[in-house]
Formats: sequence, structure tokens, C-alpha cells
Amino acid sequence: MAIVPPAAPEVADSTPVADPGPDSAAIKARVLAHRVTSLDELRAVVGQAHPEIINKHTAWLTPSIREFIAAAPFFALASSDARGNCDVTPRGDAKSVIQIIDDETIVIPDRLGNKRVDTFRNILENPHVGLLFFIPGVEEALRINGRATITTDPEILATMALQGKAPNLGIVVEIDEVFVHCARAMLRARLWKPETWPDDDTIPTLAQIWNEQKNLPPPDESAGKRQEAYREVLY
Repeated sequence: MAIVPPAAPEVADSTPVADPGPDSAAIKARVLAHRVTSLDELRAVVGQAHPEIINKHTAWLTPSIREFIAAAPFFALASSDARGNCDVTPRGDAKSVIQIIDDETIVIPDRLGNKRVDTFRNILENPHVGLLFFIPGVEEALRINGRATITTDPEILATMALQGKAPNLGIVVEIDEVFVHCARAMLRARLWKPETWPDDDTIPTLAQIWNEQKNLPPPDESAGKRQEAYREVLY
């Protein structure tokens, strides 16, 4: 996603927009005093998982999993660098064009973005990634964990072209684990229930958040919100 910074001068030293209050330090100290530091402590709170749940993953795709991936237009991709600093990015197309090379290997396209290359920098240091696939209206999600490689193979990239444009890069994922995540989180969030969705005009925009982070004046959104130019250039 290409973002054009606001024209106003940037303030060198950013400060929090609001003081969280005099009790924040005490609350933080209390919360951290109750930290869980061992697996035994964790199990004392959560309990033991059923053996079938522990062993529910496979290291290969099944026909049904292939169908799920083919129907999922959106997924999140998690990665981390060599020091364990984590990042997660949203990825999506109008339709899934992910290529399944075999039951242990998939290739995902990288589309036009902001050139920060956070995910790619992480993969170069640490190949381990996690993917979470969503299908609109479906309350289960699909999880894949594996090892990633960046590819420029023109033939595989051509198979993932949309609107006449192939991606410049692809991410090859060799699968270590794949399994379906149950619907509880989606059901609690009522994620696919339009009647629960907020009015998007009440949600801070990219420009508003950007300006707050940089201590800039509020953006002029009198002509309407979420009308950034990048929305017209997706491929």
C-alpha cells in the first residue's frame, strides 16, 4: 500500500496523544505481578488439551484443505526476525490465486505495497511463518505454519497474475503444520454479521492515525473519509 505523507512538517519527537492517567503505572505493575512464567502455571489455569486436539494437524494438504485455500480471498501472514520481533500483514485478492505445487508446498503472491518489505526482511533472517486464512461468511479459519522462501520464478509468478499484472515476488511456503481453527472466536466477535458492524465514519482513518502518531494537525476530511489515491491502484 503506497502512502503519501502529509505535507505539513513532521515533529521530530513524538509524544503520546493522551496521558493514560496517574494510576496507569500501578495498574501495569499489578498486572505484570500476576504474569505466567512456566508451562506448569499455564496448564494450572487452562487445563490439558484432549490428545486429538494436540495431534489434529498434519504436515500436508488434503483435498478439503485445498478447497478451503482456493475459496479464501484473504489471509494474514505472520513472521519474525532473527531476534523474535514479530510482524503480521494482511494479504488479499478478489479471488485466491495461491498456487499449490504439491501437498507440502504453496506459493503466495506479493502485491503492490509500500516497499517497507517487513515480511521479506524477516524471511531473509528467519524463514518460519504462520498463515491464517479467512473466507467471508465462514466462521472457521485455516492455519498453516511453515518455512518461507522468496522467489522470482517468472513462470510461477505468471500463474498468479490479476488484472494483467503478475506479482514481482512470490513466497514459497513449505508446510510444517496445517489445521482448521474452530469457530468460537468468529462467533464471539460476530465478525460476519453486518448488523453488528460499526459505521466506518466513526472509525479513525489512516490519515487521522498517521497525523496523531506524528503530532500533526488533524487531516482535512471534509470531502469525505477514506478517499486516498492508493485505493485506485491495487495491482
